[in-house]
Amino acid sequence: MAGNSFGKLFNLTTFGESHGPSIGGVIDGCPSGIMLDFDAIQNEMNRRKPGQSEIVTQRKEPDTVEFLSGVFEGQTTGTPIGFIIHNTNQKSNDYSHIKDVYRPSHADYTYEKKYGIRDYRGGGRSSARETACRVVAGAIAKQVLKDVKINAFTSSVGDIFINKPYQELDFTKIESNDVRCPDEVIAQQMIDKIKAIRKEGDTIGGTVTCVIQNVPIGLGEPVFDKLHAELGKAMLSINAVKGFEYGSGFCGAKMKGSEHNDQFNSDGTTKTNLSGGIQGGISNGMDIYFRVAFKPVATIIQKQNTLDNKGSIVEMQGKGRHDPCVVPRAIPIVEAMAALVLADFWMLNKCYK
Repeated sequence: MAGNSFGKLFNLTTFGESHGPSIGGVIDGCPSGIMLDFDAIQNEMNRRKPGQSEIVTQRKEPDTVEFLSGVFEGQTTGTPIGFIIHNTNQKSNDYSHIKDVYRPSHADYTYEKKYGIRDYRGGGRSSARETACRVVAGAIAKQVLKDVKINAFTSSVGDIFINKPYQELDFTKIESNDVRCPDEVIAQQMIDKIKAIRKEGDTIGGTVTCVIQNVPIGLGEPVFDKLHAELGKAMLSINAVKGFEYGSGFCGAKMKGSEHNDQFNSDGTTKTNLSGGIQGGISNGMDIYFRVAFKPVATIIQKQNTLDNKGSIVEMQGKGRHDPCVVPRAIPIVEAMAALVLADFWMLNKCYK
């Protein structure tokens, strides 16, 4: 299986399966001399881990990170950083009923057709459990980036949306509720919606908005490695993501150039920021903001027809512990992948100087 690494200079390779003994990763290219804040790394893991509230999967994992290499006396050494996260609460028997059937809209069918074998216990490598490794690397990337601020939040669940621009939101309130929405009134509506969907044995999708501030000018390459292209790739590599837009996004397609152009101020900033902080694939120093769409979780606790490995249409019903909505736990994953992209480009810029 290829495609387990992300990044060029700041590179992450992950390994492990959802119901194996452990998952982990190797971070290559991290600069030496970074004094790591291990509490901050664990805090990011706590934001992503299962079982943290009643609106997410009830699998209980401490998600404690054990570093194996690349760190000495609290500092990065410049050598590969190896880490491991033990799986402690697998219930593989919850998946025995799908051993010979393919869950609709899941990776079951394509994995088996591609590789001739699949780990049906929690989906194996296709499980979002793998994203815990990305959060570790992203937490370190955030510390490499220092002054850059990355804040993601839930901006919609189903048909419930925040109807305020991000500039009017208080990011300190993101962690004040289970759904990680900085608008407390809308947050409660989202929570109620997720609880109702869970009672139905169903799932629901939503969107995550991410805002990146204090980004230096000049990150990104102007042709194939555009900053927004790499951000898009990073977000679309996250489980359940169905869409990505930055700046004005699809709304920009409705506008005239005279409406859409960001007029300059004398200091190089712009009066508006429909470009989303990126022009010509290169950061311009303004806030970078984008939105990521997540589909409803494929495994539902309702009966539905599906295909088995003998080619017959059969009835199945999902079992086990699953998120009714992945969006609240996806917040630190979105931030982590954004940090990995920026750290990679930041290091590339250092090579130019």
